[in-house]
Amino acid sequence: MSEKLKTILRSDEFSCPSCVAKIEKALKALPGVEDARVHFSTGRIEIDHNPARAPVDTLVQAVRSTGYEARPAAF
Repeated sequence: MSEKLKTILRSDEFSCPSCVAKIEKALKALPGVEDARVHFSTGRIEIDHNPARAPVDTLVQAVRSTGYEARPAAF
């Protein structure tokens, strides 16, 4: 059985629907990522993933590769 985790990242840099699509596409292309949802109005990025195949630092790097900063959300 594969482990599943929901990770939430924050980014205050994207400002348009095409930014959202670009980030979601980059994250969904990663092995181990089941789904990625970018919430434009809140700057929240929710990722359902297998942490062994797609660790948090890999998720952050994927967002950064699109030209936007991201960081794990603090609660």
